[in-house]
Amino acid sequence: MLAAVAFALASPAHAANPQIAGLQVALRAYGFYLGPIDGVSGRGTATAVRAFQRSSRLAVDGVPGATTRRALGRLGAPLYGKRTLIQGRVGWDVSVLQYLLARHGVGRVIDGYYGGETVLAVRRFQRRAKLAVDGIAGPATLRALGGAARSTRLPDRRYLVRAGDSLTAIAEKHGTSLRSLASTNRLDPARPLLIGTRLRIPRAASAPLAAPPSLVRATITATATRYGVDPSLARALAWMESGFQPHVVSSAGALGVMQVTPPTWDFVETVLLGSNVPRTTEGNIRVGVVFLSHLLREFRGDERLALAAYYQGAKAVREHGLYDETRTYVEAIRSLRGRV
Repeated sequence: MLAAVAFALASPAHAANPQIAGLQVALRAYGFYLGPIDGVSGRGTATAVRAFQRSSRLAVDGVPGATTRRALGRLGAPLYGKRTLIQGRVGWDVSVLQYLLARHGVGRVIDGYYGGETVLAVRRFQRRAKLAVDGIAGPATLRALGGAARSTRLPDRRYLVRAGDSLTAIAEKHGTSLRSLASTNRLDPARPLLIGTRLRIPRAASAPLAAPPSLVRATITATATRYGVDPSLARALAWMESGFQPHVVSSAGALGVMQVTPPTWDFVETVLLGSNVPRTTEGNIRVGVVFLSHLLREFRGDERLALAAYYQGAKAVREHGLYDETRTYVEAIRSLRGRV
């Protein structure tokens, strides 16, 4: 195995462990972890593990052992370094790979699926590391990623606190976490932030998003209100689909925050709106919310069926009912409601 595995959660140390990033992706897919994919084994991750164990009727010990990882399904295994990774593979190790690629500044997506964007990121890393450029993460590429991720450290940046600033806003702006920013500067987040304070901005453990989650969340809320959709439902759907990440592209070509497929985008433009929608984050959210509103009308306000149709397709829901994976998807969104 190329990377040692240590699952000591909620430890006082803030060092990132790439394997923990794999755990965080899996927990996020089930709606139990809402924090950043940062590889830090902190309290939020430990709490999410215990909540998942409780929900899955496992022993609640907060330790992501073999039984817990099996319960996480395809995203719970295998651990990083156990196999060669190629396009189309799904798993814990893919999440870790994507996390390491983000640490090197060559990748953005961290979702456990080895799609086209991950292939391009691997190629970029291979070219930089002077390896065979094939887009396949074999032993040499995995070894180079693991070693470089442990030894490479970018210098901290500096920021001068101005009127109206907050630690949360500064952390989001610079693509780092509130906890990391406060810890680096030995600040208590509960105390006032003094104007004129010079802060050290730590390097983000993962690549910053194209738009901060707070802005994405606000846009979803405003758009849902505009089209008569419950904002908490729209936000939960968006979080389940992308984790509020505007750059995510699925294997089926679904795009952005709301994971809208090209045919759905065309349908919304031509049938539901009668006008073109810009291919922006705001446009993606608008298309997704309008389509969700359409499905709620089609299924007479039944949120469960509307969510199922968003995932499975309306025709398939009417003809076949909900598939098992669709039931899991719907319940995960319902558990997220009010939490994101």
